[in-house]
Amino acid sequence: MMVYRLSREKFRFDLSGTGAKLAGGRWNSPGIPVLYTAEARALAALEIAVHTPLNVIPEDYMMATIFVPEKVAIHEIRIKDLPENWKSFPEIRYTQTLGDKYFKENKFLGIKVPSAVIHGDHNLLLNPLHAEYNKIKIISSDKFEFDQRLFIKDSEA
Repeated sequence: MMVYRLSREKFRFDLSGTGAKLAGGRWNSPGIPVLYTAEARALAALEIAVHTPLNVIPEDYMMATIFVPEKVAIHEIRIKDLPENWKSFPEIRYTQTLGDKYFKENKFLGIKVPSAVIHGDHNLLLNPLHAEYNKIKIISSDKFEFDQRLFIKDSEA
């Protein structure tokens, strides 16, 4: 399967999960390395957009296409198994604790989780500490330009 990751150009080939390890995220606490990816390019773009202030157009981004073999162990977390407020902002501790559990157990190369941004879409979170992590490969990394309409209010356009 192919998944997608947007990052600044200087991190375009970095699959270490260090960014998430340093900052934490919806599905991991600081200290736990995770590579956040999306099942679609549009979702990868919106995941950046929701964390960017209005009037700031992200620049210097690259879209990586990453190959993940079909036969690796992936666990899926379904919305029906999550509390009603799972996609709150800021993130709730529940989702971080749940993700941490799977990453620390190290049974799965990744966990497929529902997107908090687009209902029905998914993110694939990859575990850099898993024994099969070396099987994922960057297929391409291309310059990505955001449409400025995502970041500028109508009255300013």
